[in-house]
Amino acid sequence: MLPDRPPSVSLNGHAMRRTDLETMEFDELWLLHEQLTKLLSEKITTEKLQLERRLAQLSRVEQISDVEGTSANRPRRKYPKVQPKYWNPSQPTQKWSGRGKQPRWLVAALSAGQKLEDFVIDGSSDVAEDNNHNDETS
Repeated sequence: MLPDRPPSVSLNGHAMRRTDLETMEFDELWLLHEQLTKLLSEKITTEKLQLERRLAQLSRVEQISDVEGTSANRPRRKYPKVQPKYWNPSQPTQKWSGRGKQPRWLVAALSAGQKLEDFVIDGSSDVAEDNNHNDETS
């Protein structure tokens, strides 16, 4: 069975029994506390500097790859505006280009049994077929 508390504590290579800590005076314990706080602070600072150096190194590697043309920060490519191909007959201002997620009004109408061809804007059925072909090749 494992003990509830560790039987000893190691400080600067010196093993201290738990009973040693329990028998120490308040002033001695406080001094030990201050020493531990100082030591932990120094170790944290050292660790933080190492991590910052590593981060700087990784940033330099990322900048080098950015120069090679794999930049994640380059501006988006400009795409031409897509004309709407489908419309909602009950609310003519609601239109859809045929790209991306289908709008709610269209999903509801399709689930009610209507066909997508019922919502085609006049003259855009030929354009819709041409654009679908173009989307596949790009």
